[in-house]
Amino acid sequence: MSGSLFERAPLDVALEALERDLKAEGGPAISAMRNYRFAILAYRPGDELRLRSGIRRLSESLVSDGWDVLSISMQALYLERLRSLGEDALASIAARERRTWAKSPERALNYLAEQISPVVEGEGGIASEVIARIERFAADKTLDPDRTVVFIGRAGALYPFFRTSSLLKHIDGKTFDLPVVLLYPGVKDNNALSFMGRLAADRDYRPRIYP
Repeated sequence: MSGSLFERAPLDVALEALERDLKAEGGPAISAMRNYRFAILAYRPGDELRLRSGIRRLSESLVSDGWDVLSISMQALYLERLRSLGEDALASIAARERRTWAKSPERALNYLAEQISPVVEGEGGIASEVIARIERFAADKTLDPDRTVVFIGRAGALYPFFRTSSLLKHIDGKTFDLPVVLLYPGVKDNNALSFMGRLAADRDYRPRIYP
Protein backbone atom coordinates (compact mmCIF):
# COMPACT_ATOMS: atom_id res chain seq x y z
CA MET A 1 0.00 0.00 0.00
CA SER A 2 1.39 3.39 -0.97
CA GLY A 3 2.59 5.62 1.85
CA SER A 4 1.11 8.60 0.01
CA LEU A 5 -2.33 7.53 1.27
CA PHE A 6 -1.25 8.54 4.74
CA GLU A 7 0.21 11.91 3.85
CA ARG A 8 -1.51 14.69 5.76
CA ALA A 9 -2.81 17.78 4.02
CA PRO A 10 -0.63 20.89 4.48
CA LEU A 11 -3.62 22.80 5.86
CA ASP A 12 -4.20 20.20 8.58
CA VAL A 13 -0.50 20.30 9.49
CA ALA A 14 -0.58 24.09 9.63
CA LEU A 15 -3.70 24.23 11.81
CA GLU A 16 -2.31 21.71 14.27
CA ALA A 17 1.02 23.53 14.48
CA LEU A 18 -0.76 26.85 15.02
CA GLU A 19 -2.96 25.41 17.79
CA ARG A 20 0.05 23.86 19.49
CA ASP A 21 1.99 27.12 19.40
CA LEU A 22 -0.94 29.22 20.57
CA LYS A 23 -1.40 26.94 23.57
CA ALA A 24 2.31 26.74 24.34
CA GLU A 25 3.35 26.90 27.97
CA GLY A 26 4.23 30.46 28.83
CA GLY A 27 1.91 31.98 26.25
CA PRO A 28 1.49 31.95 22.47
CA ALA A 29 4.71 31.05 20.65
CA ILE A 30 3.67 32.06 17.15
CA SER A 31 6.63 34.41 16.76
CA ALA A 32 10.24 34.43 17.87
CA MET A 33 9.81 38.11 18.79
CA ARG A 34 7.79 38.83 21.92
CA ASN A 35 7.02 42.36 20.79
CA TYR A 36 5.92 41.25 17.32
CA ARG A 37 3.00 38.88 17.84
CA PHE A 38 1.98 38.19 14.28
CA ALA A 39 1.78 35.00 12.24
CA ILE A 40 0.47 34.01 8.82
CA LEU A 41 -1.35 30.79 8.05
CA ALA A 42 -1.05 30.21 4.30
CA TYR A 43 -3.47 27.92 2.49
CA ARG A 44 -4.45 27.12 -1.07
CA PRO A 45 -7.36 29.30 -2.24
CA GLY A 46 -9.25 26.14 -3.14
CA ASP A 47 -9.16 25.15 0.55
CA GLU A 48 -11.15 28.21 1.64
CA LEU A 49 -14.10 26.26 3.04
CA ARG A 50 -11.84 23.74 4.79
CA LEU A 51 -9.84 26.61 6.26
CA ARG A 52 -12.96 28.29 7.64
CA SER A 53 -14.12 25.02 9.16
CA GLY A 54 -10.71 24.42 10.73
CA ILE A 55 -10.50 27.92 12.19
CA ARG A 56 -14.03 27.59 13.55
CA ARG A 57 -13.09 24.37 15.33
CA LEU A 58 -9.88 25.92 16.64
CA SER A 59 -11.76 28.99 17.88
CA GLU A 60 -14.33 26.85 19.67
CA SER A 61 -11.56 24.82 21.30
CA LEU A 62 -9.81 27.98 22.50
CA VAL A 63 -13.02 29.55 23.84
CA SER A 64 -13.84 26.34 25.71
CA ASP A 65 -10.43 26.68 27.36
CA GLY A 66 -11.23 30.20 28.50
CA TRP A 67 -9.68 32.17 25.65
CA ASP A 68 -11.02 35.33 24.04
CA VAL A 69 -11.14 35.07 20.24
CA LEU A 70 -11.86 37.82 17.72
CA SER A 71 -12.50 36.93 14.07
CA ILE A 72 -12.29 39.78 11.55
CA SER A 73 -13.67 39.32 8.04
CA MET A 74 -11.81 41.33 5.42
CA GLN A 75 -14.69 40.67 3.05
CA ALA A 76 -17.17 42.34 5.43
CA LEU A 77 -14.90 45.36 5.85
CA TYR A 78 -14.42 45.55 2.08
CA LEU A 79 -18.16 45.56 1.43
CA GLU A 80 -18.68 48.26 4.07
CA ARG A 81 -16.07 50.39 2.34
CA LEU A 82 -17.70 49.94 -1.05
CA ARG A 83 -21.15 50.81 0.33
CA SER A 84 -19.67 53.99 1.78
CA LEU A 85 -19.14 55.24 -1.78
CA GLY A 86 -22.90 55.40 -2.26
CA GLU A 87 -25.25 53.55 -4.61
CA ASP A 88 -24.93 56.09 -7.44
CA ALA A 89 -21.12 55.93 -7.45
CA LEU A 90 -21.13 52.13 -7.37
CA ALA A 91 -23.65 51.96 -10.21
CA SER A 92 -21.53 54.33 -12.29
CA ILE A 93 -18.36 52.30 -11.65
CA ALA A 94 -20.12 49.04 -12.51
CA ALA A 95 -21.59 50.45 -15.73
CA ARG A 96 -18.26 51.75 -16.96
CA GLU A 97 -16.55 48.49 -16.00
CA ARG A 98 -19.05 46.52 -18.12
CA ARG A 99 -18.57 48.83 -21.10
CA THR A 100 -14.80 48.65 -20.82
CA TRP A 101 -14.80 44.86 -20.34
CA ALA A 102 -16.53 44.41 -23.71
CA LYS A 103 -13.55 46.13 -25.36
CA SER A 104 -10.69 44.98 -23.11
CA PRO A 105 -10.93 42.88 -19.93
CA GLU A 106 -7.45 44.07 -18.92
CA ARG A 107 -8.42 47.72 -19.19
CA ALA A 108 -11.60 47.01 -17.23
CA LEU A 109 -9.60 45.43 -14.40
CA ASN A 110 -7.18 48.35 -14.38
CA TYR A 111 -10.11 50.74 -14.19
CA LEU A 112 -11.57 48.89 -11.20
CA ALA A 113 -8.19 48.95 -9.49
CA GLU A 114 -8.00 52.71 -9.99
CA GLN A 115 -11.41 53.16 -8.38
CA ILE A 116 -11.25 50.59 -5.58
CA SER A 117 -7.61 50.41 -4.45
CA PRO A 118 -7.59 53.94 -2.96
CA VAL A 119 -10.64 52.99 -0.88
CA VAL A 120 -9.09 49.87 0.66
CA GLU A 121 -5.32 50.37 0.56
CA GLY A 122 -3.08 52.49 2.77
CA GLU A 123 -3.11 53.51 6.40
CA GLY A 124 -6.57 55.02 6.10
CA GLY A 125 -8.02 52.06 4.23
CA ILE A 126 -9.19 48.72 5.55
CA ALA A 127 -6.21 48.61 7.90
CA SER A 128 -7.82 51.42 9.92
CA GLU A 129 -11.02 49.37 10.20
CA VAL A 130 -9.06 46.34 11.42
CA ILE A 131 -7.38 48.49 14.07
CA ALA A 132 -10.75 49.90 15.14
CA ARG A 133 -12.23 46.40 15.53
CA ILE A 134 -9.29 45.26 17.64
CA GLU A 135 -9.45 48.44 19.75
CA ARG A 136 -13.14 47.93 20.51
CA PHE A 137 -12.48 44.27 21.32
CA ALA A 138 -9.66 45.19 23.70
CA ALA A 139 -11.73 47.91 25.37
CA ASP A 140 -14.73 45.66 25.89
CA LYS A 141 -13.16 43.57 28.61
CA THR A 142 -9.92 42.93 30.44
CA LEU A 143 -8.01 40.61 28.15
CA ASP A 144 -5.08 38.38 28.91
CA PRO A 145 -2.76 38.76 25.89
CA ASP A 146 -1.49 35.24 26.51
CA ARG A 147 -5.01 33.81 26.20
CA THR A 148 -6.36 35.93 23.39
CA VAL A 149 -6.02 35.70 19.62
CA VAL A 150 -7.25 37.69 16.63
CA PHE A 151 -7.91 35.90 13.35
CA ILE A 152 -8.04 38.04 10.20
CA GLY A 153 -9.63 36.12 7.35
CA ARG A 154 -11.58 36.29 4.06
CA ALA A 155 -8.73 38.26 2.49
CA GLY A 156 -9.32 36.60 -0.88
CA ALA A 157 -12.36 38.83 -1.41
CA LEU A 158 -10.00 41.77 -1.93
CA TYR A 159 -8.04 40.19 -4.78
CA PRO A 160 -6.54 41.81 -6.84
CA PHE A 161 -6.98 45.23 -5.23
CA PHE A 162 -5.09 44.73 -1.98
CA ARG A 163 -1.71 43.48 -0.79
CA THR A 164 -1.82 41.84 2.61
CA SER A 165 1.81 42.71 3.41
CA SER A 166 0.79 46.37 3.69
CA LEU A 167 -1.98 45.46 6.14
CA LEU A 168 0.48 44.01 8.64
CA LYS A 169 2.71 47.06 8.34
CA HIS A 170 -0.15 49.46 9.07
CA ILE A 171 -1.52 47.57 12.09
CA ASP A 172 1.89 46.87 13.64
CA GLY A 173 2.09 48.47 17.08
CA LYS A 174 -1.69 49.05 17.19
CA THR A 175 -2.97 45.64 18.27
CA PHE A 176 -2.63 46.04 22.06
CA ASP A 177 0.03 43.30 22.17
CA LEU A 178 -2.57 40.70 21.18
CA PRO A 179 -1.50 37.76 19.01
CA VAL A 180 -2.75 38.22 15.44
CA VAL A 181 -2.99 35.50 12.80
CA LEU A 182 -3.57 36.48 9.17
CA LEU A 183 -5.29 33.74 7.16
CA TYR A 184 -3.63 34.00 3.76
CA PRO A 185 -5.06 32.43 0.59
CA GLY A 186 -2.11 31.89 -1.68
CA VAL A 187 1.00 29.93 -2.51
CA LYS A 188 4.10 29.80 -0.33
CA ASP A 189 7.56 29.56 -1.88
CA ASN A 190 10.14 29.48 0.92
CA ASN A 191 9.53 32.84 2.65
CA ALA A 192 7.70 34.38 -0.31
CA LEU A 193 3.92 34.43 -0.69
CA SER A 194 1.88 34.78 -3.88
CA PHE A 195 -1.55 36.20 -3.07
CA MET A 196 -4.21 33.85 -4.49
CA GLY A 197 -1.37 32.12 -6.34
CA ARG A 198 -1.64 34.78 -9.05
CA LEU A 199 0.19 37.92 -7.96
CA ALA A 200 3.97 38.06 -8.06
CA ALA A 201 5.50 36.42 -4.98
CA ASP A 202 6.07 38.93 -2.17
CA ARG A 203 8.95 38.47 0.28
CA ASP A 204 8.05 41.53 2.32
CA TYR A 205 6.80 39.58 5.34
CA ARG A 206 8.22 39.55 8.85
CA PRO A 207 5.80 37.16 10.59
CA ARG A 208 6.24 33.43 10.89
CA ILE A 209 4.45 31.62 8.08
CA TYR A 210 2.55 28.37 8.74
CA PRO A 211 2.99 25.62 7.67
